[in-house]
Amino acid sequence: MKLLRNREMYISLMLMSFISCVAALCTYLFYRELVLPVLVLCALFIILHIVPSYIKYREIKKLSADIDKILHGEENINLENYNEGDLGVLQSEVHKMTVRLREQQYKLTQDKIFLADLLADISHQIRTPLTSINILVSMLSDPDMTYEKREQTIHKLYGLLSRIDWLITTLLKMSKLDAGTVRFHREDVTMKELLEKACMPVRVPIELHGQELILVSDGEFSCDIAWSCEAIGNIVKNCMEHTPDGGTITVSGSCNPLYSEIIITDSGSGISEEDLPHIFERFYKGADSGEKSGFGIGLALARMIVTEQNGTVKAENGQNGGAVFTVRFYKGAV
Repeated sequence: MKLLRNREMYISLMLMSFISCVAALCTYLFYRELVLPVLVLCALFIILHIVPSYIKYREIKKLSADIDKILHGEENINLENYNEGDLGVLQSEVHKMTVRLREQQYKLTQDKIFLADLLADISHQIRTPLTSINILVSMLSDPDMTYEKREQTIHKLYGLLSRIDWLITTLLKMSKLDAGTVRFHREDVTMKELLEKACMPVRVPIELHGQELILVSDGEFSCDIAWSCEAIGNIVKNCMEHTPDGGTITVSGSCNPLYSEIIITDSGSGISEEDLPHIFERFYKGADSGEKSGFGIGLALARMIVTEQNGTVKAENGQNGGAVFTVRFYKGAV
């Protein structure tokens, strides 16, 4: 009998049988006429013990089998049929554990897919400038190359190496934000000082393209200055890359009791309707991205930085054409 293979049930049954035999023997010695009723009563007690135990252990065995199926990857397992006593409590806890394990498994699967796609994107983004670098290096080995041509080639090499360095640095910053290891330190700063500092790295390229940068600022607010400058600077850089030579980029900042707002506009052709939903995605580049556009991670990094500081960033097209980026840092919970 399978039930007797259970050590607990075997000991319990043997103990009850021993007690029944002792009771029957004592009854036989002192009250022989009650031997049969005592044996019947003892047998009834044993049956009443075995039957519920058998049902309980059968349910436990079924639950164990279902758990084993879940561990082997089966999805369509119903754990809602166990609803009595302590077994029901056990079922409830196992069900919670199963749901949690499935969620973790799904998240791990998504993380693996994301990591694979990320590595593919990174390798693709780095391979392009590396290919150009290999070509330029092979050109430098030409002994007949003129001095002027050699200088131009070296200048191109420096530019490509700078792009790769910027890509790696930005990816490291995004990795820190993804891992949650960045600690933002809030400092009080005037809007004018923040915008001046954020736009400083792009002032020279803007002048080289003959573009005009207009800064309008008012008020002050609290933020992590370094990271906020990184976010705003990336947006301004994106506007510069999509604004024609001689165009205008306007950065205006203001504050109110609810939030601090920075609006960045350009006089370019704007953002296509197909690109708008994906503009802040990592490595996304629109169909009209030109040669001077970046790797498609500047805006993604900007959104991560703003979001981590209880803010929002939105991209849209202006009424008079051109792109409009609205950044808001909220002073309370959004």
